[in-house]
Amino acid sequence: MDWMLKDLADSVPQTRHVIVLSADGLKMAQHSTETDTADRLAAACAGLQSLAAAVAAELPNGTGRMRMLVIEIDGGFFYLMAAGAGAYLAVLADEGVDAGLMGQRMRDLVLRIGEHLNSPPRHHQPTA
Repeated sequence: MDWMLKDLADSVPQTRHVIVLSADGLKMAQHSTETDTADRLAAACAGLQSLAAAVAAELPNGTGRMRMLVIEIDGGFFYLMAAGAGAYLAVLADEGVDAGLMGQRMRDLVLRIGEHLNSPPRHHQPTA
């Protein structure tokens, strides 16, 4: 999966960090991101997707599932996209990024590898 994340970063100028995470905020893959940064972003994403789902649940015909979240911040943009059952793709990019191109490349990536990004629910395994 690393080369696919690299392809996303290389195809959209001013991409800073690319990570894949589980719904509970655990990093599954990363590109051009230090481990500590990726872990912090993954944890923050878990909270953001939870907030987005709570807002979506207020729509009468909505399922409550977050599909994509974009946050414009000083210095750049943050993107979070559902990428399979229990998995998300997150990107942090500089402010000069082409927002439309980023959204399209993220959708393309999710379509290509979405089934590989599924994160099955964790089950407690009793210890012997």
